[in-house]
Amino acid sequence: MKNYESFTDIESDLKRLNLERKIALEEMKLLKTEFKEDLKPSNWLSTLLNLAGKYGLYMIMKRFLK
Repeated sequence: MKNYESFTDIESDLKRLNLERKIALEEMKLLKTEFKEDLKPSNWLSTLLNLAGKYGLYMIMKRFLK
């Protein structure tokens, strides 16, 4: 536990903690927005197309290397 020597020390710690709390809330808002973006069907479609392209390339390479 921290021992304070003056009210200015207490006030500065309270201001710092308040700013840290506000920063954490903004980071949570950003994560929520990013999560919403990740759940959009358009993102699923692009991921699916990327996987299909990689699989297709794998199948083509496999056929040529036989």
